[in-house]
Amino acid sequence: QKEDVVVTLLPAGHCPGSVMFLFEGENGTVLYTGDFRLAKGEAARMELLHSGTRVKDIQSVYLDTTFCDPKFYHIPSREECLNGILELVRSWTSLSRNHVVWLNCKAAYGYEYLFINLSEELGIKVHMNKLDMFRNMPEILCHVTTDRHTQIHACRHPRDEDCFRGNRLPCGMTCHNGTPLHIISIKPSTMWFGERKK
Repeated sequence: QKEDVVVTLLPAGHCPGSVMFLFEGENGTVLYTGDFRLAKGEAARMELLHSGTRVKDIQSVYLDTTFCDPKFYHIPSREECLNGILELVRSWTSLSRNHVVWLNCKAAYGYEYLFINLSEELGIKVHMNKLDMFRNMPEILCHVTTDRHTQIHACRHPRDEDCFRGNRLPCGMTCHNGTPLHIISIKPSTMWFGERKK
C-alpha cells in the first residue's frame, strides 16, 4: 500500500545546514530532531510547524541528541554564553596588544554566531587558518581573517594544546619585540560544560 508523505526540513540551529525532519502522512505527524540548539520559544515561531492559526498536531517526537543526559538539564543559552565570553574577551584584550584570546574550537563548524558577535561587539576580527570553509557563508567573511596579528584567534593546529603550553598560539604567532604573549584559552563547548559537572 502506497502512502504519500510530506517531508519538511526545519532549521535546527545546531550548526550551518543542520535540520530537523517533520514527516506528515495519513497515519500522523512525526518530528525527528537530531542535535538542535533552539532558544526557548523559537520552535513555536516556526511557520512550518503551523497549520493556519494553530500548531500542527505532532504524534511522535524522536529526540536524537547528544545531550539527553541529566548533566545537561541546564545548558546556558547562547546569549548567556556570548555575554560571558564578551565580558572576558573585552576585559582581557583591553589590557594590551599582547593580551590575546584563543578560542579552542574542537569542531570545524558551529561557532559562527560567536565569531560574528565578537567581531561586531569588539571590532576585532577572528583569526582562522583558512577561510575557504566559509566561502558559501558570506555573512561571516567580514568577521574573520587570515591575518595573524589580531587579538582573537580560532586557529587550529594538529596539537593545539602543545602550542598553547609553549606560550604561543597554534598559528605560531608571537610578539615582534620578544615580549611574551599573554594568552587565555576559551573552550566554547557544550560537551565540556556537561563533563565538568561530573
